[in-house]
Amino acid sequence: MTKFTDLNLDPKVLKAIDEAGYESPTPIQAGAIPPALEGKDVLGIAQTGTGKTASFTLPMITMLAKGRARARMPRSLVLAPTRELAAQVAENFDTYTKHLKLTKALLIGGVSFKEQEQLIDRGVDVLIATPGRLLDHFERGKLLLTGVQIMVVDEADRMLDMGFIPDIERIFSLTPFTRQTLFFSATMAPEIERITNTFLSNPTRIEVARQATTSENIEQGVVMFKGSRKDREASEKRRLLRDLIAAEGDALTNAIIFCNRKTDVDITAKSLKKYGMDAAPIHGDLDQSQRMRTLDGFREGTLKLLVASDVAARGLDVPSVSHVFNFDVPSHAEDYVHRIGRTGRAGRKGKAVMICVPRDEKNLADIESLVEKTIPRIDAPGRPAMAETAEAEGADAPEAKDTKPRRTRTRGPRKTEAKSDAKPEVKPEAQAEAPVQAAPEVQAEATAPEKAPERAPEKSDRSGSSRSSSRGRGRRDDRDDKKVVGMGDHLPSFIALSFEERRAS
Repeated sequence: MTKFTDLNLDPKVLKAIDEAGYESPTPIQAGAIPPALEGKDVLGIAQTGTGKTASFTLPMITMLAKGRARARMPRSLVLAPTRELAAQVAENFDTYTKHLKLTKALLIGGVSFKEQEQLIDRGVDVLIATPGRLLDHFERGKLLLTGVQIMVVDEADRMLDMGFIPDIERIFSLTPFTRQTLFFSATMAPEIERITNTFLSNPTRIEVARQATTSENIEQGVVMFKGSRKDREASEKRRLLRDLIAAEGDALTNAIIFCNRKTDVDITAKSLKKYGMDAAPIHGDLDQSQRMRTLDGFREGTLKLLVASDVAARGLDVPSVSHVFNFDVPSHAEDYVHRIGRTGRAGRKGKAVMICVPRDEKNLADIESLVEKTIPRIDAPGRPAMAETAEAEGADAPEAKDTKPRRTRTRGPRKTEAKSDAKPEVKPEAQAEAPVQAAPEVQAEATAPEKAPERAPEKSDRSGSSRSSSRGRGRRDDRDDKKVVGMGDHLPSFIALSFEERRAS
């Protein structure tokens, strides 16, 4: 078995490794450290929790042991996507450089520019930064990157994705062409890998496991959940999360709960605290000092549940995390690998549970396709009780539904009776006979046109029930009645007169 003493590292670095309690390198460390010490570009791909950070910090410290930094010109540069990951890389340098006189500076947001500028002015061997804050210092004229000998991009796929590409390209253009470049990540999509080829020169590819694989030490499961109603889904989902946490019992020493949105992080953390659970949120909108206090409390064991966005999914090393709960199915399949990689680290056992609602089933299918593994479906604690409740509600539902038709049917006869009562008032039979009697009147009008005003009372009669009946169903019945003679009682007198004149001629 390969040991650290076989990797040609500086003796003072080996002493720090021994004091940290490590003896044998992980596969990614054993594969990446030798070519890095030879000055070659390296593209390292390995699962989370396999020690990728030490894969570049150890060779960097060994190569930087000789030499001295100049003011505002760092000798090496490490880029990280998040503040927490950058701070963790800085802690690794502190651990392995305790016997060497190397200086470092951490450039991240949420910290005073003045303090960072003072460190840069004195000269640093290792500069660890997030892209945005690094470019801020450069534009202020406080930093030069022409002295960078070694450049590392940690979590390369995330750095090159999600809009970081323009910043990365600009930073690379500010560094010397002769630099040595190291890329490390747990996932490397083919399209992202093509972009890395523009930054690396004939790199040594170290792939100790298939891309996007999950550790065998992690027990995985997914709960398929559907809320009783749309407006109750969120609260019922949080109740399910509390049931899942309670069901683990003493096996759960601490856990990270991942949400897709920052608002859900705050709401979920508040809900857990409301029900007596020790939880705190961490996401990008919080103050940096608060984020660091929360993370330190979780590492030290004073905080049991860390509710986080994906800011905590990348590279954060808390070795003793026993559980990971995915409150939401991640929208990017690669994020699932990083999330559950927070548990089961350094050979330990871990458990990852995910809650999937119907609208997230497509994302779940993408995750299973990426990891080439079907995630086992598990039953939620209290599911039978919830089913019984649903059945009870379902049994009551038909009664409630039947009640409304009964009320409707009781109203029906009333309306029918009202209609039947109205029919005698309309008197359709009398109305049907009216046109038959109208024909002689028309003839009378034809012979005596001067008596036409006598029809006024009939018009007034029509303004009542006769008019409504003629406009309604009775009029249509009259049209179909075969007893109607001539043109009906609505024949104008001048038309009848013209007929009589024509008949006389």
